[in-house]
Amino acid sequence: MIGMIGQWLWWDRLWLPGNVTWADLKDEEGRIYARVSHLYVIVPYALVFLLVRYLFERIIATPLAASFGVSEKTSYKVEHNAVLEHYFITKSKNPRQADIDGLCKKCSWSSRQVERWFRRRRNQDRPSVLKKFREVSWRLVFYLGAFTGGIIALYDKPWFYNLREVWIGYPKQSMLESQYWYYIVEMSFYLSLVLRITFDVKRKDFKEQIIHHWATLTLLAFSWCANYIRVGTLVMLIHDSSDILLESAKIFNYAKWERTCNGIFVVFAAIFIVTRLIIFPFWIIHCTWVYPPEYYPPFFGYYFFNFMLVILLMLHMFWAYLILRMVKMFLFGSLTKDERSDNEEDEAEDGETSVTEDNDRHVKVTNGCGGGGANHH
Repeated sequence: MIGMIGQWLWWDRLWLPGNVTWADLKDEEGRIYARVSHLYVIVPYALVFLLVRYLFERIIATPLAASFGVSEKTSYKVEHNAVLEHYFITKSKNPRQADIDGLCKKCSWSSRQVERWFRRRRNQDRPSVLKKFREVSWRLVFYLGAFTGGIIALYDKPWFYNLREVWIGYPKQSMLESQYWYYIVEMSFYLSLVLRITFDVKRKDFKEQIIHHWATLTLLAFSWCANYIRVGTLVMLIHDSSDILLESAKIFNYAKWERTCNGIFVVFAAIFIVTRLIIFPFWIIHCTWVYPPEYYPPFFGYYFFNFMLVILLMLHMFWAYLILRMVKMFLFGSLTKDERSDNEEDEAEDGETSVTEDNDRHVKVTNGCGGGGANHH
């Protein structure tokens, strides 16, 4: 049974054009081809990434945060109340007024006391700015290193300048050592993000993040096995380029360097639109959709790879919509909070609440003036 599944899974027609079989891709005459067995190392490397990240966040990111004036905020522990805690865990973190009235009777508390308890209880579960700063610093270091490595690996390759070169000789294209390490490092990093995603700061686009990470891993793994390595490296390079600015904007946002954050955000928004909504669909997807039939008959892998690219494009469009909406509010001075972030609620003297701006993906404006931050990925 397992053997039959393996035969179907690795059937030549799923992964290779009709005129090529796995037997044609044997390592010989100095040629080395990508194998699925090469990808097994991403599991231990992902664990290494987690260890390195742990050390980085404590040895480097924490002192760096302190130099920016970011520190651990002392959280207020709410008074234990069994009735309210049970409602908070089992029903809702944001009770309606009718429910608040009912809880008031059960606890013999005033409406204001119940509202304050829920507000403080929500804040108690929210991640600190220091935790966010550590995560962002780690991703910034990785994306900066990955983008630099990608440029070094691609700058002297003909397909970096002429996309038709991507398909010259396909699928009999020997794997380069630089391509191998570019793939392994990127896939190990994204796998480490998947392993940590339940422990990291959760955003309102948590589901989109999971889809993005798994789509990226699936796309990279399939492109590796189908020898779509050349175009795969181009896809990775495009994504890393804007992520550097994104994480930089978040760092300055947490440090409350508002003007610096705003400036980086504007540049980030422009590069995001150019790379994700112009270069990605009109250069990369055009390259993978239009050019291949000129060199070989379409097969399952051809359609599947393009399908995965379209999923990424849809995620880009979703995030671009949020970014452009933030830019619009920023330009007209009407943005008061990051609609994506789970912002902390402050206690005010009169019992009302305001929103603390420690956002991640977009821009914030305080009292109608500059102050921003961005997050995406």
